[in-house]
Amino acid sequence: QVQLVESGGGSVQAGGSLRLSCAASGYTYSIYRMGWFRQAPGKEREGVAVIYLGGGNSYYADSVKVRFTISHAKNTLYLQMISLKSEDTAMYYCAASNGYSGRPMDPTAFGTWGQGTQVTVSS
Repeated sequence: QVQLVESGGGSVQAGGSLRLSCAASGYTYSIYRMGWFRQAPGKEREGVAVIYLGGGNSYYADSVKVRFTISHAKNTLYLQMISLKSEDTAMYYCAASNGYSGRPMDPTAFGTWGQGTQVTVSS
């Protein structure tokens, strides 16, 4: 099994930056792709960014393109966020998938989730 632990959330002003980290442990060799998802109060969970560990291909939600960068190194997933906006406020979750099938950011394809880390952006 795989375990995921997120860190790096916090409160920032609009225009600020944060970097989220997600440490993976356990059977990490079984992970094919990892992603960041977020859920704001009263809204559905949405995909933010996904990276395929084999080839390094990454995908982003339109709302975060250019501003967010996903990366992976040594069993740790990162999400660098710049130019943060109030609408980025949400609980951010790290997730891991052991398969390639389905849409890159289909949450049902991810079987392992972290506990989440809160990001709050004040305007």
